Amino acid sequence: MTSAFEVLAEDHAEVKQMLTDLELGAVRQGTATAEQLTQRKKLAEQLVIEASRHEAVEEMYFWPAVREHVPGGDALAGTALGQEQEGKEVLAKLEKLDAGQAEFEKLLAEFTRAGREHIDYEENHVWPGLRAALTAQQAEELGGKLEAAKKTAPTRPHPHTPASPGALKTVGPVAAAADKARDAMTNRGTH
Repeated sequence: MTSAFEVLAEDHAEVKQMLTDLELGAVRQGTATAEQLTQRKKLAEQLVIEASRHEAVEEMYFWPAVREHVPGGDALAGTALGQEQEGKEVLAKLEKLDAGQAEFEKLLAEFTRAGREHIDYEENHVWPGLRAALTAQQAEELGGKLEAAKKTAPTRPHPHTPASPGALKTVGPVAAAADKARDAMTNRGTH
């Protein structure tokens, strides 16, 4: 079994790589080819998909564990959930835009900065306390829950869905099914 920290670290590495790829591929307004813009949009869609899954499973399982096991966990989780909410709002706007629009680049830059800050916050301010509080078995059990939940997690940001574990466990699978149906109809997330 994989520990929660390994599951989340893998997700973080994947998101950071996408952010770097999008930064390095930054295009000046009006100078990119249609093909470059299409590829940029596809990479941004993949970022939205992966970040949406990641945040949903954290809200269902990780942040409740932080609240339960870490002294001051309510405050840590509250800060992180606020960051995640802002991220979902930005991603919801970003996914509606075409890569050639100026607002696309502005929102992408905003998410890149905020995403890196959020990952840093989790890894450096939250993980040490939870690592110290959980046994290896508990960390692996949490990792198993995170991995299983990612398979049925929403692929789009849902900024208006409450970040409560109960709501997400109830509404999340329905939202995920709707997201996946929409993705299939539009070929979203295909490379």
